[in-house]
Amino acid sequence: MDTADATVRATAPLTFRPATEVDVAGLVELIESAYRGDASRAGWTTEADILDGQRTDPEGVAAVVRGEGSRMMIVERDGELVACCQLEHRDDHAYFGMFAVRPTLQGGGLGKVILAEAERFARAEWGVTEMRMTVISAREELIAWYERRGYARTGRMTPFPYGDERFGVPRRADLEFELLIKPLG
Repeated sequence: MDTADATVRATAPLTFRPATEVDVAGLVELIESAYRGDASRAGWTTEADILDGQRTDPEGVAAVVRGEGSRMMIVERDGELVACCQLEHRDDHAYFGMFAVRPTLQGGGLGKVILAEAERFARAEWGVTEMRMTVISAREELIAWYERRGYARTGRMTPFPYGDERFGVPRRADLEFELLIKPLG
């Protein structure tokens, strides 16, 4: 692909759609590539320094795809999977998770666009007034990114599931999740 083709491809419009069972393998690959192993180091969202093992698995992604009140959003550019996120309707708020952008595309503003679309969807489709998420508290750079987008730290922590390798193999003993909240006005 020459430079002109790459520029056109990088500026092609994004399409958003709900994931189906057919998408599960590609979603697992994308999520793993954004967070774990050497491939994740091409982007800035890597967790490779704090966790080994898997980030998710086909069963976990399929459960989100099939879940009642749940939506796994696929983001494509020119038919290629470039990002995804999980949205879950929980009473008066939505939960945001499994957010992944292909590592080689991180840092170019794509994440901001996807997060804004997820918030728009949650307000418009579910009528919720708040978005919540949990982030590993050691991920200061990532938390700062969310804070710049209006999310507030709550100080409410939940323990990391040590011993449950479905969520990874910790490389340190101080991991926990912090709840971040943003009002959707």
